[in-house]
Amino acid sequence: MGEPEGDAAYQEVRDWYGRRYRVGEDPVALIGRPRSSMLRLAWIPMAAVGVLQYGYGAAVPALMARNGWGLAGAFWLLAVWTVFQAGVGFPTAYLRERRRLGPRAVMITGAALSALGLVSLAHSTSLLGALLGYSVLGGTGAGLVYAACTSTVAKWYPERMASRVSRVTGAFAYGSVPFVVAAVIGLDAANLTPVLDVAAVALFLLVAGTGMYFRDPPARWWPAEVDPRAWGLGHIGNPGRRKNPPAIREYSALQAIRTRVMTVMYAILIGAGAVSLFNAAFVVVFASGFAAGAGVVALAAGVLAGVNGASRAVSVGISDRLGRCPTLTVVLLVQAVAQLLFALSASTGSTVAMVLAAALAGLGGGGFYPLFASIAREYFGEQSAFEVHGLVYSAKAGGGVLGVGLAALAVTSWGFATTFLVAAFVSLGSAWATGALQRPGLPSLLPSARISEQGSTPSRYAT
Repeated sequence: MGEPEGDAAYQEVRDWYGRRYRVGEDPVALIGRPRSSMLRLAWIPMAAVGVLQYGYGAAVPALMARNGWGLAGAFWLLAVWTVFQAGVGFPTAYLRERRRLGPRAVMITGAALSALGLVSLAHSTSLLGALLGYSVLGGTGAGLVYAACTSTVAKWYPERMASRVSRVTGAFAYGSVPFVVAAVIGLDAANLTPVLDVAAVALFLLVAGTGMYFRDPPARWWPAEVDPRAWGLGHIGNPGRRKNPPAIREYSALQAIRTRVMTVMYAILIGAGAVSLFNAAFVVVFASGFAAGAGVVALAAGVLAGVNGASRAVSVGISDRLGRCPTLTVVLLVQAVAQLLFALSASTGSTVAMVLAAALAGLGGGGFYPLFASIAREYFGEQSAFEVHGLVYSAKAGGGVLGVGLAALAVTSWGFATTFLVAAFVSLGSAWATGALQRPGLPSLLPSARISEQGSTPSRYAT
């Protein structure tokens, strides 16, 4: 559904790893426009639905003032939203890969559900109503849009998948900056309802309007100007191949789940995602406790969301030269440093430390997402790449419960300084765990044959 058949001539090419490619069809002949149009189209809806996640924290003070909610209750709505947004990724990828769902149907459904989520938040004063509307419907809708945008761009840019998809996912974060800044400065209990209603209409029009033009290429499509065999060896247009070799064999989603490294990846992403979500959700509430005014609060929140989005393409570019795992370790260490700076600013009241922490939190908190997508593909292969990444990405649901829901209880009980210190330890633990990421299928190393000096049997050659 939604896949062009393609009348142009093409040939089936097999590379040195046994993968097949459909080469020769021009995107203009397939869909009537260059493939770059799909990249531009995907950027718009991703920026729109990102407001549901990155803009929610900025709306929390107005929601609490209007509805009488407590801090924990307000943020548990976002925690549950994250569960549905991340959880819908795998089933959507499963159906998309089997051509049972086209991108246009997914986008329009996602647009309607996301808009309903905002309308529910605008008009519901009860936690239950907002939970069913914003968290369940809105989270599912945003997850559908996220899955459709990333998978469609990935299909049209198979030779530059990591860099192009990271640009699109970056829009999910930095696209919300105008709303975040405006919400910090001007959103209050009196104008909350009309503002969210207008945002819902705008979101639906942007997502559904662009989604109508989404098309998938034929299965295994490959651009004619790039030789897939040379690309596979890292000779042409694939500078990251030598540092990031392809999977040893193709894994299905079920086979990937059974590997040890999948468990490690899941654990790392839960921890890293929890800290990233904690920073993005609570930065406005935290910064509002400073005496510097709304301008500084807006600056901190805008910097965090903006850098979070921009860092995704940057981390992929660096990992092409240094390798995915070393880059991932550095990114998570940067996120840990940000938590220490946040804790310092909470203890001293330093706005400079707070804004710097926000910048580093954005740098570390956004950079690891595309790295995990690339690692999943390079560890488990291309055949089930979208399904496997959907499984890995679902760890964000656990991160939401830990980093938003439980973190709200921690902030209420311990205060921000202690909670940021805990977040620093979680980031450090995630960085340490990257040392256990090993490509599945490699033989285990033989144990050392060194014999200790004490208690060892003397050699017959000893003098």
